[in-house]
Amino acid sequence: MKIRTLFCAALLGMGTAAMAQATYEAADGTKYEFKKHAFLDLQGGIQHTLGEAKTKDLFSPNVQLGLGYQFSPVFGARIQANAWQSKGGWNGYGNPAITKDYKYKYVAPGIDFMFNLSNLFCGWNPKRVFNVTAFLGGGANVAFDNDEVNSIANTLRQDGLAQYELEYLWDGTKVRPFGRAGLDLNFRLSDAVSLMVEGNANILSDKYNSKKAGNPDWYFNGLLGLRINLGKAYAAVAPVIVEKPKVYRTQRDSIFENKTVKVAELRRDVFFTINSITVSETEQLKIKDVADYLKKYPQAKVVVSGYADVGTGNAKINARLAAGRADIVVRDLKEKYGISEDRITYASYGDTVQPFEENDLNRVSICIADGATEVKKVLKEVKETQVEVVE
Repeated sequence: MKIRTLFCAALLGMGTAAMAQATYEAADGTKYEFKKHAFLDLQGGIQHTLGEAKTKDLFSPNVQLGLGYQFSPVFGARIQANAWQSKGGWNGYGNPAITKDYKYKYVAPGIDFMFNLSNLFCGWNPKRVFNVTAFLGGGANVAFDNDEVNSIANTLRQDGLAQYELEYLWDGTKVRPFGRAGLDLNFRLSDAVSLMVEGNANILSDKYNSKKAGNPDWYFNGLLGLRINLGKAYAAVAPVIVEKPKVYRTQRDSIFENKTVKVAELRRDVFFTINSITVSETEQLKIKDVADYLKKYPQAKVVVSGYADVGTGNAKINARLAAGRADIVVRDLKEKYGISEDRITYASYGDTVQPFEENDLNRVSICIADGATEVKKVLKEVKETQVEVVE
């Protein structure tokens, strides 16, 4: 059941990672892009274990070392080892009855799945001073050096108080699975270093503290330390130069006896919705216009160019969308309208070229059909037109 819970948490993190904002624009207009990176956690603090002794007697020193990787602005994971000392407490043994605490050592390696709540709900900001991260994980607790409570048990036997013996008393080294959850409060000191305040709760089997209680054993850690980024966490993005589409004009000659006339080009802009390569019924009519033109003028050819808007997604996703938008138009020309493949040229530019100033209009495939000729025969003489391209 615990393994299933951790697996579901990982899938949730990967899903949110795909939706996370990965770019940020500062007040001065500079744009930044998130970069995947490793990080190192160095922490120390205190632990409190649940037991029958007084609360102040159940605190222990605690350290933690972690090595992690931030896959997206929201989702990360780390391998960590938490270690040093735990304590137990026993109330009501001996005559007269007294309370006794005892300590033992442990090291608990495990893995945490981490979710940056600040980036998830407020958007990624590489300059944010304060971030809150929740995590869920588990691993193996290796406990040892349980001599103090064994000494208590031996004293009971010598005093003839066997009825008070510890039912889950253990010796040597014991390995038990544990689960844990917690929060990190992260205060940014620089691009490379952050101050961390962490709290986590850990659950184990009832046999961890040698006492039978009929419920799981718990310990809680409060940690203070540093997170060190091992590599760049973000990078400035070069500004995108928007190229305006070229304007084509056809120069027409006077009519001679026989003349080959350059027919005016046809341009159709097939628009798409965000994150889609599906052609709507309205936009399908534009593809049909291109096909009708090509059928009317058998010498004509068409150039299909796919684009994606730079305002959403990232370069990788936008490259795929632009290529898909060009491909779907080419497919419809060939399969729906029977246009020969050798009359079609196509390309995709991702979000590197933005043909329109309005961001949303750049979710588009631009079709330009040109090169069609029409022969008008009056006499035997033929004269071709000269075509001028004006940028």
